[in-house]
Amino acid sequence: MIEFPLTGSDFEKAGEASSKIKRVLQQIGIRPEIIRRIAISAYEAELNVIIHAFRGVIRANIQPDCTTVSVEDEGPGIPNIELAMKEGYSTAPDHIREMGFGAGMGLPNMARCADEFSIQSKVGEGTQIVMTIRH
Repeated sequence: MIEFPLTGSDFEKAGEASSKIKRVLQQIGIRPEIIRRIAISAYEAELNVIIHAFRGVIRANIQPDCTTVSVEDEGPGIPNIELAMKEGYSTAPDHIREMGFGAGMGLPNMARCADEFSIQSKVGEGTQIVMTIRH
């Protein structure tokens, strides 16, 4: 299991955790098309923490037959998960959109890339996402 702490609004480090996960997968010989799905899932999850939460952690549990990426954050939570799962829906503020983030594709992309996807959120506490991608 590899684990990376994430800090809200730390855009300078955005993408570092998902890039490191990708490198580990390449080093152990996972197929490129599988690496792509894991990297997209991890990147979208990582960015959601940086955009919306105070802090969080992303973990990758790499097994011979699958990789599970999980992210937990301490943040505002998601009041309406069904709405948040719709492509194009975003609660990102204007200053985030001006940086090129917050298009409302993060959660849909995560769900699309994962073979198994679960999300739990509690308003005022945070969000937990677990994604499994089979190799």
